[in-house]
Amino acid sequence: MSSTSPVSGLRASAQEVARPRPQMLRESFRDLSGTWGFAHDDADLGLAEGWSDGRALPRGITVPYPPESPASGIGETGFHPVVWYRRELTAADLAAAGHAAGRRLVVHFGAVDYRARVWLDGTEVGAHEGGHTPFALDVTDALAGDGPHVLVVRAEDDPHDVAQPRGKQEWRESPHAIWYHRTTGIWQPVWLESVAPLHITHLTWTSDLTRGTATALVELSRRADARVRVRIAHGDTVLGEAEAHAAGTEVSVTVPLTGQENDQEYDGLLWRPGKPTLLDAWASVEAGGRTEDAVASYLGLRSVRTERGRFLLNERPVVLRSVLSQGYWPESHLAASEAQLRREAELIAELGFNSVRVHQKIEDPRFLYHADRLGLLVWGEMPAAYRYSATAVLRTTAEWTEAVRRDASHPSIVTWVPLNESWGVQHLATRADQRAFAEALYHLTKALDPTRPVVSNDGWELGTSDLWTIHDYESDGAVLTGRYDLSEADLRASLEDVGPSGRRLRLDGTTDGGEPVMLTEFGGVKWTTGPAAADAWGYSEAGSAEDYDRRVGDILGAVQRASIGHGGRPHGLAGWCWTQLTDTLQETNGLLTEHREPKLPVERLRALVTGEPERD
Repeated sequence: MSSTSPVSGLRASAQEVARPRPQMLRESFRDLSGTWGFAHDDADLGLAEGWSDGRALPRGITVPYPPESPASGIGETGFHPVVWYRRELTAADLAAAGHAAGRRLVVHFGAVDYRARVWLDGTEVGAHEGGHTPFALDVTDALAGDGPHVLVVRAEDDPHDVAQPRGKQEWRESPHAIWYHRTTGIWQPVWLESVAPLHITHLTWTSDLTRGTATALVELSRRADARVRVRIAHGDTVLGEAEAHAAGTEVSVTVPLTGQENDQEYDGLLWRPGKPTLLDAWASVEAGGRTEDAVASYLGLRSVRTERGRFLLNERPVVLRSVLSQGYWPESHLAASEAQLRREAELIAELGFNSVRVHQKIEDPRFLYHADRLGLLVWGEMPAAYRYSATAVLRTTAEWTEAVRRDASHPSIVTWVPLNESWGVQHLATRADQRAFAEALYHLTKALDPTRPVVSNDGWELGTSDLWTIHDYESDGAVLTGRYDLSEADLRASLEDVGPSGRRLRLDGTTDGGEPVMLTEFGGVKWTTGPAAADAWGYSEAGSAEDYDRRVGDILGAVQRASIGHGGRPHGLAGWCWTQLTDTLQETNGLLTEHREPKLPVERLRALVTGEPERD
């Protein structure tokens, strides 16, 4: 890549404040967060009455916070299936995005729940379905006059549609049991970019540790006689450069990395917990003797797979100390500020966990950037639909495909979870169509990304799966010891039986190929430091700080003793996931309150999580 590239000075791995799409940066962009016009459309009259023409809307909302949340300035949690947004795009907005004559103006949406239609200056410019995944629209041809231009979004989120992938979002009017307030409309960043007609639309990184190479799969906006160039560096040291001719709209560029072929020293640049080395990268596309587009990115060199009951990172066994995170904040619900996402990742690491399972939510990429930066392992999970139908199959498949594509380059993601506890496939064990769907999701995920393990249905009723995962909320450590502190033969024999939930752990016809066994939900001890709401609950309850400490330690200690490596143990649990990180509405079983305040001193919680003495 030419040193005159407009992004040559950008280092994506060193972002102090993570951008909305942290692995694909351009020199200029315009964040559209802030006050937009807003209206509920409960009678669904807006389309017929022409609200798409850009007329003023009666209320203001703070984007990107959902209107159910206090942070949005609306804070109305009832049934509102259709909402509208309006924002003027000024000359200053376009200039900040780097727009000029001959270039294309693109508006990016991080996520709009659930179905979106978008207009600019009264012209419809595109639509998207899927509440957790991004989309981008080229709005150039709709720009009318000198401006200001008016961007309008209509979002539809039917609260009663349980065939829609919704995760923990409530379909009743008020939250009950383990479900929370709905998230309607825009809930992740919206931003503008200006690009050349020939530009990079998507970038995916993979690495091959045995060959000492990294590969960029670059997708382009159109066919052209072009060259794609890629450069990778660590700090000021360039590790490798390569280029390839673009014969179509996709081109693969493999970069040999200096020093990575040396078997004695090659692991010095590998990404792992405790040493999360990130490499800077740049990709450009050139045609007609000039650079049409250039982006800054980053990657981590690492491998992940399973073998003989162990979870291997860079061919070395690691026991996952994970925590289940709902990714929910009392003021902003599923949405969060960059500072909140950064602090969430830091808190997980400070508590002694090396892994996090973001539950029933495709998390904001800015959180994944901070996980990449901190060396925190992440399980990526699909939000569930709650009714099985052909519609649910189509919706889940499409949105999960988009999610895996979006996040496949993050080194922190080490496992994919397309289904959880048979949600949306309640008769998985007895209906051939539901089992076929679960198997199809497993194989689809492997087709999209063969580099990571996939859990076919976390918790029970597992078919084809790279991990055997169990959910067990037993509160007595002695009982947990009896269930999991077993010989290798007895532990694997237990997989053939009905699990603690009363459901079979493995489906008929599956075989044990020595996959790792993990306890991926357990704990859930309820305790509040103040008065508890009438509907507050957990899986067991503590009566004081001392009792809470004892109960958490009893459960964690039993699971730690049953894990591989404890006291030199050669077999056992390859990992576990404590429920849960924070209190969330009526669920008061977090290690932290909903405001991220620790229920015990952080050093004490860390000692319980790691099984090591408290640090001075």
